[in-house]
Amino acid sequence: MDGQSTPTLELRDVSKSFGAVVALRDAQLTMYPGSIHALVGENGAGKSTLVKIMAGLYARDTGTFQMEGKPVEFRTTAEAKAAGVAVIYQEPTLFPDLSVTENVFMGRQPVGRFGRIDRAAMRAEVVELMTRLGVAIDPDRPAEGLSIADQQIIEIAKAISLDAKALIMDEPTAALSGVEVERLFAVARSLRDEGRALLFISHRFDEVFALCDTVTVMRDGSYVSTTPIADTDVASIVRMMVGRDVTELFPKVAAEIGRPLLEVTGLTQPGVFQDISFQVHSGEIVALAGLVGAGRSEVARAIFGVDPYQTGTVTIDGKALPAGKPSASMKQGLALVPEDRRKQGLVIDATVASNITDAIRGTLTRGGLITTGAENAAARVWARQLEVKTASLDAVVGTLSGGNQQKVVLAKWLAANPKVLIIDEPTRGIDVGTKSEVHRRMSELAGMGLAILMISSELPEVLGMADRVLVMREGHLTAAIDRASATAENVMFAATHSGEEVQ
Repeated sequence: MDGQSTPTLELRDVSKSFGAVVALRDAQLTMYPGSIHALVGENGAGKSTLVKIMAGLYARDTGTFQMEGKPVEFRTTAEAKAAGVAVIYQEPTLFPDLSVTENVFMGRQPVGRFGRIDRAAMRAEVVELMTRLGVAIDPDRPAEGLSIADQQIIEIAKAISLDAKALIMDEPTAALSGVEVERLFAVARSLRDEGRALLFISHRFDEVFALCDTVTVMRDGSYVSTTPIADTDVASIVRMMVGRDVTELFPKVAAEIGRPLLEVTGLTQPGVFQDISFQVHSGEIVALAGLVGAGRSEVARAIFGVDPYQTGTVTIDGKALPAGKPSASMKQGLALVPEDRRKQGLVIDATVASNITDAIRGTLTRGGLITTGAENAAARVWARQLEVKTASLDAVVGTLSGGNQQKVVLAKWLAANPKVLIIDEPTRGIDVGTKSEVHRRMSELAGMGLAILMISSELPEVLGMADRVLVMREGHLTAAIDRASATAENVMFAATHSGEEVQ
């Protein structure tokens, strides 16, 4: 980055309100050509609102917006794209029935002689784009079935074909494996080297420090600071993000381990998982670790009754659970916080209060009816306990930040007073301050006697929160490691190497 170069994109003193809710106040961001700029902040800090202003989805209330030194005013996403702004989202939206090539050129197909679409020219350009990006994706294959990583590459190829000057990558690595992250980073660096300006939004500080040149911190809708990566560290960034020191990201408190509350014996679904057996005791947090695709989430969903299993048994506090019946699981005190909150954990168009009381609705009815007052009263208790940030309990849950949506899902299940809590990727996609709160709450719940089965792909979380670590590889349990013996090396070894399985 040349300190004298003209910024590719610059926002100054930007504000945005939605009714009485102030989303941004005096926000600012400057992106330079040939640089990767990180944007960090807690959920609700205003990052998404700022991105939507850059993308043409929202109009700012005040402030200036310039591209390459000239004022711009985007009223639509098409205007933003035409000016050279491209946004690569965590979960791209492609047309599944169309080919990779057709998705790249959707809405702007080149026309040859006689007014016909020049498919050969389209295909040739996609091949050239993929070669430039250093990836091998068949231009003729349908988009349906592509991994999230490949879908993101297609969106990047589309942006390059439009000669995008500013590329915004919004939580692009949340659903990617380690190998896929490295490929994405290689592509990002090649785009930087071409002179494009990139914005990288992430809660993963190791990725921010590995990839980015500069970092801007936001808090509560306001700009805090912009610093060269080389001149800062994680502790300083966290302090600026949350306005305080987060001294304990993993506030694990020793709890009294009691009787087995969850017992799984010989659970098998051919081709998915095989002979899974383990126990989780009262007061214990057991982590289910392993690489993406090892079968961890599938085991959790089978235990709860969402997915089938062919053989095996599941008991809660000594009582056998019928297979395939989530309602029976709930009645016996089992709760599942799923990995995909938006699709599986929430009714995204319903209110915060409705979602929090979803699992206890039957206890709130009088004469078969439920009043808004009763619903809000019950929801308010848990919204306060988990510090859900929302304008009101009547707000649509889909308008909340990712971290607050996660809190709502957790509140829903805690309201049901479970004995056993299965929580899949408890802190994926949420900020460091909220992570600390979720971890603290998990530790408190274990201290109250809950049995917690935690599925996590983040090794620091596994090592920081678990009393025992169960490791899965290719549908099998390969290791059971107690807290004192668990290290990043032996967990990863069990997740990636063949060996004797847990008996």
